[in-house]
Amino acid sequence: MLRQQCRVCGADLNHTMIDLGNMPPANDLLEKVDQAEQDYPLKVMVCQHCLMAQSVYEPPADSLFRNDYVYFSSYSDSWVAHAKTYAEQIIAQQGLTPDHQVVEVASNDGYLLRHFKEAGIKVLGVEPCDSVANAAEELGIPCRRDFFGLSLAQTLQQAGYGADLLVGNNVLAHVPDINDFVSGLAHLLNPDGLLTMEFPHLLNLMQQVQFDTIYHEHYAYLSLAAVEYLFATHGLTLFHVEELSTHGGSLRVFAKKRQTRIKPEPSVHKLLSKERQAGLFDPEWYATLGEKATQAKESLIRFLAMAHAQGKSVVGYGAAAKGNTLLNYCGIYGVHLSYVVDRNPHKQNRWLPGSRIPVKDPEEIRRTKPDYLLILPWNLKDEIMQQMRYIEEWGGEFVIPIPHTQVVSPNHEL
Repeated sequence: MLRQQCRVCGADLNHTMIDLGNMPPANDLLEKVDQAEQDYPLKVMVCQHCLMAQSVYEPPADSLFRNDYVYFSSYSDSWVAHAKTYAEQIIAQQGLTPDHQVVEVASNDGYLLRHFKEAGIKVLGVEPCDSVANAAEELGIPCRRDFFGLSLAQTLQQAGYGADLLVGNNVLAHVPDINDFVSGLAHLLNPDGLLTMEFPHLLNLMQQVQFDTIYHEHYAYLSLAAVEYLFATHGLTLFHVEELSTHGGSLRVFAKKRQTRIKPEPSVHKLLSKERQAGLFDPEWYATLGEKATQAKESLIRFLAMAHAQGKSVVGYGAAAKGNTLLNYCGIYGVHLSYVVDRNPHKQNRWLPGSRIPVKDPEEIRRTKPDYLLILPWNLKDEIMQQMRYIEEWGGEFVIPIPHTQVVSPNHEL
């Protein structure tokens, strides 16, 4: 079903940001190369009232976040380090002790809560997918296996899990009923509790042509302005914001209940001004993304055609969701990219959705010695280039596809 009204404020949606056509869900890797798959429209529109950018087609959440969900946070060394740094800082800043309760929504494989548990602080993860929840529980992290919303928040609060620190990393964009979700956050938060959430910043998506971060699991694309409005609707005051380098440029926002009478700090006013000056408050501005995405597509296709004409081999690194949006939008298949490698064993020996390119163990790179390694999760390019630097032994080079195709030597410092 295509939405015609904003999922936050209910206003009519009249402004298209980008239409990428029909695509299969980006994390639905295939177990067989000839397996049937479903595709859905992938179109984003912007609300002129509350400025929420949002997908207008809603595959059911339980069809995207299934028990065999294949994204495990801990396979990125840089992300694990990022989580550890956050945990250490917030424990010190908030003076968290074993008497406090930390709850993480969409806790995945325990990549974050493990650090609070090691500090002796009570933790609870909320995670609907068995595959990653099992990994967290193997670390001794208790998990409530369910989708988060107001009803679950009420149940958890009654069971004594009111949160002194409530965390959600890269989940706010992943919920179809975002009002119910944020209402649940406000309910579960203790009277003087702290809520922190991280999400990719829409301003970076627009300015750096990160159109490949658009896929069905993302129901919304978030600016500070839109999130401030959303939080205020549910009695939360967004009082501080930090700009992060993760996921191509993210925000970490801090909020408390309105009853605390906390006031927004200069960081909030400064970033809202930055968004306004960039054009984010003008719904017409978003339409510029489509043309830039077409240019990025043409740049990658030209490179692959050139490599093919020269008899050069090209393979991919990372069976990432963003990579699947890119490959399917560009019409890239096995004839252009013979295989993709991934460190996550849950993705290996499967095929990418849509393109049906096989996913292999990274050791396949050493065996086949490709001329070019196309880095699909470009947000992790520094980590990947360091891990795969050995391709210089046979003259191999890296290819970065966003915001336009770049060929990079292993000795090059980005």
